Amino acid sequence: MGATKYANRSIPRISLADFDNRIDEITSQLVKAAETDGFFSLTDTQISISEIDAIFTTSESFFALPDDAKATVAFTHKNVGWEKRSQVRPSTGFPDQKESYQLQFGDNMADKWIAEAALPGFKARAQIFMDKAQGVSEMLMTCFARGLGFPDDFFVKVHNITRPDCQSVLRLLHYFEVDRANGPIPESFYRAGAHADWDLLTLLFQRSGESGLEICPGREVVTSFGMGDTWTKVVFNPGDIVCNIGDLLMSWSDDRFKSTFHRVKAPSEADDYYGPRYSIAFFNQPCLDCTIQGPLKKYPTVTGAEFTKAAMDRNFGALQAKKEQLSQRERTNTATPVTPQVAASA
Repeated sequence: MGATKYANRSIPRISLADFDNRIDEITSQLVKAAETDGFFSLTDTQISISEIDAIFTTSESFFALPDDAKATVAFTHKNVGWEKRSQVRPSTGFPDQKESYQLQFGDNMADKWIAEAALPGFKARAQIFMDKAQGVSEMLMTCFARGLGFPDDFFVKVHNITRPDCQSVLRLLHYFEVDRANGPIPESFYRAGAHADWDLLTLLFQRSGESGLEICPGREVVTSFGMGDTWTKVVFNPGDIVCNIGDLLMSWSDDRFKSTFHRVKAPSEADDYYGPRYSIAFFNQPCLDCTIQGPLKKYPTVTGAEFTKAAMDRNFGALQAKKEQLSQRERTNTATPVTPQVAASA
């Protein structure tokens, strides 16, 4: 496998300051970013650096618990709960070297909040931050609805967090420390393998100095894999929120907006970050009964539930194909990627 090709690419940085008075300007900037690389960063949001720092402290407190305590809120098919080294990307065929805890607003979380006795105040702090992230998301949804010629509240209504069928998720992520002493890491191994998000929008909160996020534009239609061969490392300012378009908005825009493949690369160079890496993603996912179709009607009408099922089916199919490819390599005695050793979870 050849060395990864990189290119310098400027990720637009968009200010949300004075939003009500600047909404037309902000909409124009967001639409341009969505039509090109599908990635951008936000500054001057409703969420302060101190609030972001606080939610990272809350996240770390959960991941510092023993595994048997975290297992009391184990991941379920409702897309909530804790998982560890269980997410396998079709792009790699191997589990991401991470653990995560997925939180929702509604009834799906009924028995999936970590017990108050185990982590006092966790639920209250997480819910406050989730509401903050939803507020920023709704500003973006308003702009993208305008950009597509829909009413201002078009996307907000179908991502209503007060509804019991809301699917939006706050995902706390912990990527495990990589031990340099174990030797070089295969290029096929990533902390999070290349993938595109299937939601409407993703808001990603990161900490300075914990590098790894990379993007690879090149996708033209939501129905194709559409990954190019040149990557760009995403650099962001402290306190900024890195955002990307998901498959849902790409489909809803008739492929006008781009859902771009991205990954969290495993550290391999001297200046990479090898320590434990934490990030937090907020995924805007539609209510189950909403109707999805773009203004040009390029794709058939589907419901939120149908769109989600189709996304899961595509992922499963691609994963099965990848497993067969890796199995074929073994049968023909060709090189097979090796899973590196990583340090245990804190």
